[in-house]
Amino acid sequence: MSLFLPKLTCKKDIDEVIKGVAEKVVVLRFGRDDDSVCLQLDEILSKTAHDLSNMASIYIVDVDKAPIYTRYFDISYIPSTVFFFNGQHMKVDYGSPDHTKFVGSFKTKQDFMDLIEVIYRGAMRGKMIVQSPIDPQNIPKYDLLYHGI
Repeated sequence: MSLFLPKLTCKKDIDEVIKGVAEKVVVLRFGRDDDSVCLQLDEILSKTAHDLSNMASIYIVDVDKAPIYTRYFDISYIPSTVFFFNGQHMKVDYGSPDHTKFVGSFKTKQDFMDLIEVIYRGAMRGKMIVQSPIDPQNIPKYDLLYHGI
C-alpha cells in the first residue's frame, strides 16, 4: 500500500468522502495491502496524485474492511478502481461489459491521468458515463463472474 495516499477504513469514511468531495473526481482503489498488483497500481496513483490534485482525490480502500462496498460494486478481482463525481458514481466505457469499475492496474501513469481528465471533463458537462481514452491493448481483460445465478 502507498504511504502517500489516504486510506479509508470503514463505510462511514467512504460515505463521507463520496458525499463530501465537491467538483473533483473521487478515485477509490479497492484492494489489499499485500497484493503485488495493488502495490503496482498504488505506485501509479501516488505518483500522479499531486499532478491531478485539481481534478481528483485518490483514496485506498481495503476490500476486507469495506465488505458492503465490495459486494455493492461486485469486486471479484483486485485491484478494482471506482470513480465518483459530486456524489454520483461515474461509469466508463472501456469496451468491456462492466462500465462500473476499472479492474487491474493501469499500464502507465499517462493512461491513468488521461482517464481522470476525461472523467472530470465529462462530469463537468453533466455526463454520467464517458468513453475511455485508454488504448484497448492497455486495458486488462477478464471474464465477469456472476455469483448466485
